[in-house]
Amino acid sequence: MTQATGSAGTIRRAMGTAAAVLAATTLLAGCGPKTGPAAAPGTSPTASPKEALLDAVPDGTEGAFRFSGKDASSALTGRIDPESKAFEINTAMAPDSDGITVKMSFLVVEEKLWMKAKFTGHPGLPKFPNKWMALDRSKLTGGGDVPSYDGADQGNAGPLIEAATSVEQQGPGKYVGFIDLTSGNAAQALEDGEAAALGAAGQHVPFTALVGPDEHLTSLTLKIPAAGKRKAYDYVVSYTGYGSTPEITVPTGSAATTAPATAYEMLNS
Repeated sequence: MTQATGSAGTIRRAMGTAAAVLAATTLLAGCGPKTGPAAAPGTSPTASPKEALLDAVPDGTEGAFRFSGKDASSALTGRIDPESKAFEINTAMAPDSDGITVKMSFLVVEEKLWMKAKFTGHPGLPKFPNKWMALDRSKLTGGGDVPSYDGADQGNAGPLIEAATSVEQQGPGKYVGFIDLTSGNAAQALEDGEAAALGAAGQHVPFTALVGPDEHLTSLTLKIPAAGKRKAYDYVVSYTGYGSTPEITVPTGSAATTAPATAYEMLNS
């Protein structure tokens, strides 16, 4: 099929998919740093399970680490480097109804932003170099959807645990309880309007959290119930590789290039 025989609509759908991938970084938007009580690990025998769990959430002192996240519409992997105020996110989407696949990555170092993008499944889709493409934030019209570093807890574990109505420790490093997704900043971890759509069920969402022997949070899983046409799903955040993950550096030389106009057209569509 040539571009003149109907691929324009397919390209627009692909651009919409790419924009959705960018918007899906809500999963790692960082609702804000944890603000709850933080007892020093191992020094406060009177710390409640909730306090102990909050203290395990990354706060920027752990060095670089890896993460993965999953919600109803996206799955992400990457690295977080608090000292450099940097993170890298990667996502790949399954083929859509037209057979188009999308792979995208974003790299943030302080206020600087780079992107990689690859589309397959149709000859009329844009082709980008397999390099980090430097983006000018002033040229991006969807500012609210552009990834930015705003703390080590990019998976929003802190705000979610803050909204827990009950937390019980079931053994070494294992915590269970319930979270009220309608309170505080917890709703911001979900897609717009999703917490409200859950109704009363959103006030009593079960969760499981695991903390490693180093007293760092390794995973948080929420069992989000079905709401309307949306099926039930697991909201999962994993933080691993503490102390062994490479630091994030600015891409240079042959690893980087300037983003072409088509990249801005795609992101601003």
